[in-house]
Amino acid sequence: MTTPLDRFLRYVAFDTQSSAKTGNHPSTPGQLVLADSIADELRALGARNVSRSPDGYVYATVPASPGREDEPALGFVAHLDTAAEASGAGVRPRVVRYEGGVLPLGTSGRGLDPATTPELDRLVGRTLVVTDGTTLLGADDKAGLAIVVSAAAALLAPDAPSHREIRIAFTPDEEIGEGPLGFDAEAFGARAAYTIDGSDLASVGCANFNAALAVFSVRGVAVHPGSAKGAMLNAIKVAAEILAALPPDECPEKTEGREGFFHADELSGTVGAARLELLVRDHDAANFERRKEELRHIGRDLNAKYGEGTVALDLRDQYRNMEDVLRGRPELVRAAMEAIAAEGYEPRLSAVRGGTDGATLSWRGIPCPNIGFGGRNCHGEREFLIVEEFEAAYRVVLRLATRRETGPREGF
Repeated sequence: MTTPLDRFLRYVAFDTQSSAKTGNHPSTPGQLVLADSIADELRALGARNVSRSPDGYVYATVPASPGREDEPALGFVAHLDTAAEASGAGVRPRVVRYEGGVLPLGTSGRGLDPATTPELDRLVGRTLVVTDGTTLLGADDKAGLAIVVSAAAALLAPDAPSHREIRIAFTPDEEIGEGPLGFDAEAFGARAAYTIDGSDLASVGCANFNAALAVFSVRGVAVHPGSAKGAMLNAIKVAAEILAALPPDECPEKTEGREGFFHADELSGTVGAARLELLVRDHDAANFERRKEELRHIGRDLNAKYGEGTVALDLRDQYRNMEDVLRGRPELVRAAMEAIAAEGYEPRLSAVRGGTDGATLSWRGIPCPNIGFGGRNCHGEREFLIVEEFEAAYRVVLRLATRRETGPREGF
């Protein structure tokens, strides 16, 4: 019998790191390789209507048990890609029992240290999957993939518990914000779903940032430094002025919870031209609009100072806070919290400091709370998976699949 952990360890061998620089969708070919492998696996398990679209989306159906065909289908969504912050190639996972103290990650010189990851102190005796310190692990979101495929296997087995119809979707390029780009809602077929993403199982993601990408293009005047007086306009320094104009404490490293921020994500350039990429994030819609207007104001001020056309701002919304949508479907959040509590965890509502595919899907008519998979330190070489929490997340998905539909009640 293939366990969820077996699947996870197999999936992390696929290099599916996405890239915002290729201009392709999916952005990297490895995502198609994993998509094909999982589609073949779902067919072998007996799933219906399994397909892999040309741009890397996998869809499948687990038919309802006899007598439950009239219940609305429930969907589960996970993503194929891993983050760009650390390599996803040649992942060498190791399953260990954590005994406390610093856990070395291979010979990389890196380790898991309670001084920087205080949660480790309460994980003594737990089983962890770790890296060798040279790559990320890929738990985000191959743990989600393994959980959903394993749940499908259990629901397709001869001794499966009674369940409603389940619709599955695996998306490419979630990490670069393009997961919903080619999402086919008709092929998916569910009008409510859960994303299996994030980290902490106890945190039910029912809110997320409003998000925008801001790109400042700065046009300078390049002149030989020896004769530059009164003639040179250094685009690098103008870009630095943009950064200096931002509120110094409204950045990721100084904010938490529902506090928004500006994040300087990329800066490149020469004297003649520079490019500054900023991420704009805020849970509150009014504050989000204020932040965008602040960037427009900075651009106008610099053009007034140095001449029209010196600074151009391309400001593009990426996704919106799903909280307003989910307030109209409180039963989805309540069901997740009850299933998590049944596994012995104390559930809590979470405002995700980021975004998931579910944020955009929620606004496209498929409300999608988020359920964590038991990972920690995602997007880096110190990423690890808590096996006991990961296995509990798998059982949570089964609980939701077998749960009888109940009507909405006020609030969550």
